[in-house]
Amino acid sequence: MTVTVDGAELFCSVRGSGSACLVLSIVGTRLYERQMPESLNRHLQLVFVDLRGCGQSTGDAADLTFARLAADLEAIRVQLGVHRIAVIGHSILGVLAIEYARRCSDTVSHVVAVGTPPRGDLTWLTAEATAFFERDASAERKKILRENVARLPANPSFEQIILAQTPTRFFDPHTDAAPLYEGAVMRPSLLARSSALTGSWDVRADAGDSTAPILLAHGRYDYTVPHVLWEGLTSTLPSTTFHLFERSGHQPFYEEPERFVEVVTSWMRSTPRS
Repeated sequence: MTVTVDGAELFCSVRGSGSACLVLSIVGTRLYERQMPESLNRHLQLVFVDLRGCGQSTGDAADLTFARLAADLEAIRVQLGVHRIAVIGHSILGVLAIEYARRCSDTVSHVVAVGTPPRGDLTWLTAEATAFFERDASAERKKILRENVARLPANPSFEQIILAQTPTRFFDPHTDAAPLYEGAVMRPSLLARSSALTGSWDVRADAGDSTAPILLAHGRYDYTVPHVLWEGLTSTLPSTTFHLFERSGHQPFYEEPERFVEVVTSWMRSTPRS
């Protein structure tokens, strides 16, 4: 399925049945199609979306703003023929999911932000993540990371760096993550645009602009976006629920799939939109 919006062809892959739910991607939909639990298909119609300028979608990443994103996603919602739609955003894409809901509060039913930071400043995030890893990670986990980094070539690719960081991204530091990222489309221009778009973002700014319930899903062993960054914040945000997955890193939908489905679906049932 493709949706044409202002000169861009937005690619979507659809599976499952039930209420419609967008799953955002800037690295091609295959990555999230592979990792999102199949059992979620029984509860939601998952619509995996390549954002403008990424994956199989056309358009220019330089055009991507929060307002442009909202317009693109609204066009997909209209094409699906639904009045309201949920949205899942992983990592920094959770920022985009939250901002979509803030701009379209009448048509976004729920937001699931997985492993999402409360601020988009990557310099701040890297410093906080490094400090948390140093004080919290086991000696074995630190050793594996050092060995992985030492094996990197002189000019590693983005994919090689991500795989070397496995001990910071997964509950099991020995996870073979390569198959999970197979087929991912890494476009430096889009990644750079995403960083520029979210760099000054803070969840506390304009926090009252959305009435959509938000679920913050974090892994206890996520050392890229530590769960502790949200301490003291969630109680100040309207309609926000925090859940910690005790045997997950940055991708609890992959590491604890059945628990993830249970948490998300029960939360959605308990927070209906009228």
